[in-house]
Amino acid sequence: MDTMSRTAKGRVAPPPQLGPIAQEVAEAVARLPDVIAQAHWEIGSQTEINGTDFYVGEHELGHIHLDGEAHIPIGGALGKLLIQARLARRFPWNGDFVVVDTAAKKTVLWLFELRRAQIAGATDEELRAKIARQGTSPTATRV
Repeated sequence: MDTMSRTAKGRVAPPPQLGPIAQEVAEAVARLPDVIAQAHWEIGSQTEINGTDFYVGEHELGHIHLDGEAHIPIGGALGKLLIQARLARRFPWNGDFVVVDTAAKKTVLWLFELRRAQIAGATDEELRAKIARQGTSPTATRV
């Protein structure tokens, strides 16, 4: 999967304060097991913060931009399932990521939890089953 390790991202700085809903999501994500939250830099910059990165060790969990858009690396095949279930949108620059707005709070938290399970070693079969269940859930937020 095409993600950057935590050390490759550059210098570590505290995450910024996000908008109210995005901040609530960021705090919930940061409480997941072993998650590290830090500043997400604007591409090519080590001075301009553009959101919050989340890592488990060196593995990228995803990030939330200042505008409230979350980018989550889940892999191309699982990403396609999420998009088909309308639980996420396609990320135009990298097929390993999906996009969801933090305004869809329950869905974005579920996606970060899905990625956390992937990092912890859940199989693609287990993750596909979770996506299928969530995709048929009447309470799932569609994006």
